[in-house]
Amino acid sequence: MEAFYFLVFGALSVVVAALELSKTSKDRINTSTAFTSFKNNYLLVYSLMMAGDWLQGPYVYYLYSQYGFGKGEIGQLFIAGFGSSMLFGTIVGSLADKQGRKRACVTYCITYILSCITKHSPQYRILMLGRILGGIATSLLFSAFESWLVAEHNKRGFEQQWLSLTFSKAIFLGNGLVAILAGLFGNVLVDTLGLGPVAPFDAAACFLAIGMAVILSSWTENYGDPSENKDLLTQFKGAAVAIASDEKIALLGAIQSLFEGSMYTFVFLWTPALSPNEEEIPHGFIFATFMLASMLGSSIASRLMAHSSPKVESYMQIVFTISSASLLLPIVTNFLVAPSDVRGGSISFSGYVQLFGFCVFETCVGIFWPSIMKMRSQYIPEEARSTIMNFFRIPLNIFVCIVLYNVNAFPITVMFGMCSIFLFVATLLQRRLMVISESQNLRPQDWKERDTEAEPLNSD
Repeated sequence: MEAFYFLVFGALSVVVAALELSKTSKDRINTSTAFTSFKNNYLLVYSLMMAGDWLQGPYVYYLYSQYGFGKGEIGQLFIAGFGSSMLFGTIVGSLADKQGRKRACVTYCITYILSCITKHSPQYRILMLGRILGGIATSLLFSAFESWLVAEHNKRGFEQQWLSLTFSKAIFLGNGLVAILAGLFGNVLVDTLGLGPVAPFDAAACFLAIGMAVILSSWTENYGDPSENKDLLTQFKGAAVAIASDEKIALLGAIQSLFEGSMYTFVFLWTPALSPNEEEIPHGFIFATFMLASMLGSSIASRLMAHSSPKVESYMQIVFTISSASLLLPIVTNFLVAPSDVRGGSISFSGYVQLFGFCVFETCVGIFWPSIMKMRSQYIPEEARSTIMNFFRIPLNIFVCIVLYNVNAFPITVMFGMCSIFLFVATLLQRRLMVISESQNLRPQDWKERDTEAEPLNSD
């Protein structure tokens, strides 16, 4: 493997370590012992949940191909997963608000464990069932846990600003360090120990079971709106009205869909972008490098959110602008660097440039996650939090399904250009959200009727 990859990984490692070790008291949030215990418990559970998710990711496509399925059939399986998340996600989100968020988190564990078990069967129908279960689980992962955390945090009377600390640490660990370790562990199971492509799914089921045991033994239940006289349709209507009547919520949903849609599209595009002529690239090592860049982003976000200025609504404009520019690099290099006709070999010069841009984009992803979580905790009403969060995922899943279905229909530069445009639109929408937020903060009397959940976390 070329020294370039080690150089990039080493440089990112040094920067992340320097950022974490150089934090002063001004960069840290003073908290209580009770909060630290609560935060660590949540981080343990979240890390176990993410380990169960990350262990599966690199081996899903490989497993299906080992069972003899072609690209078309595998594409249908992936579309089924995103379609399931779109169709059933809103329903399970509403049930989480009504029946309890702890119960929904346990349901996530059970559903994902069952999805892992289906991977032992080479039958297409069983695998399709597993993808549907996985889609449902994904919706719960990205809504129920955050909803439980915000409600429990407020119920225990902790300061609002402390939420940002939990969010940033959750992304640093769950979407960074755990992802890297899961990738290495999966590689040991499959390649070193020779246990086959199903082994990571079995390991994921074990981590999920351990996490479920921690949830059952240490978490208390909380609800959105547990009133008996509200059925699912009423909850859907209430969530839709909340989105339609509050421009801030609608803007937040649009921003999230645009960024995450571009992010998931990037997942499918980075490999062919770096190896257009089947160059040999270390996929696992590059993935670990991306996750390290994401850790860098979450560390930067932690510092930003520890201060009252700049506000999240302000600095996210810069983040979206940088992310938009970073995904333009494949287009720029395509025009400026003459493409090579040589098949195979090592990564090209344009590949080096694009890899740098992709690391910048992943850093933006690391800033995005804790920041969007903080904004959601400010603007989304508690009684329908999980329902609204899954409403946000509907356009995202539609977009990803369309991209998957047409991934070979457009040149890769067109796809990157589309993502760059989406991110630029997200910048404009973020600007609008900041203007609305600042105008309402100037009229504090307008907030008196709002739930305390809607108060800005960084108002201190």
